[in-house]
Amino acid sequence: MTCWYEGPLAAFDTETTGVDVETDRIVSAAVVVQDAAGTRPRVSRWLVNPGVPVPAGATAVHGLTDEHLQRNGRWPAPVMFEIAETLAEQAAAARPLVVMNAPFDLTVLDRELRRHRASSLDRWLDSSPLLVLDPRVLDKHLDRYRKGRRTLTDLCEHYGVTLDGAHDAAADAQAALDVVRAVGRRFAARLERLEPPELHSLQAVWHAAQARGLQAWFARSGSEESVDPAWPLRPDLPAAA
Repeated sequence: MTCWYEGPLAAFDTETTGVDVETDRIVSAAVVVQDAAGTRPRVSRWLVNPGVPVPAGATAVHGLTDEHLQRNGRWPAPVMFEIAETLAEQAAAARPLVVMNAPFDLTVLDRELRRHRASSLDRWLDSSPLLVLDPRVLDKHLDRYRKGRRTLTDLCEHYGVTLDGAHDAAADAQAALDVVRAVGRRFAARLERLEPPELHSLQAVWHAAQARGLQAWFARSGSEESVDPAWPLRPDLPAAA
């Protein structure tokens, strides 16, 4: 029987105007679908005119300028509909979805759906929930004592995965998918008996523990930065009084 990490997987990634999921906007996104390890992936790409200026710092990361997005990007509302539909299709097919640092990309998509579609990501997934695989959470749990950073670039280097064109949504999605397959193979003895629904639930627990550990480290360092334990989607902010 084929293990989940050798079978069908999809991956999702976004590029944005910044790192605040509540206020920043998606400027590009991609979904990569691969029916089995080593097979040719199918790639869906979206380029978005976010309707707000793109900060120079964000452009320096992904290379997408205001001029390029205004000329070539589509309006957000139909794009967010199409992305949500595509993710719902993956969920309906019970195809696990790889998302590096899932609480960022899935939450920023949820906020864009609320902003432009008067909807939410959960509403698109009412009948079939996503089965998320987050390489960052998996790696931190399975190899917790390894020192060093755990960005996608770092994970690719550690697991011998090629990342061509970092900070391109499709390239990052494919690399994250390949990292998850590599993690599965390296830790097969601990993962091969776990089915994706069980692994999804376990990652929520692992991420919460990882967040508590990071929060404690911030406290010892005198930092007031807070870490959200929610995974794979952050809850709504409370309404302003």
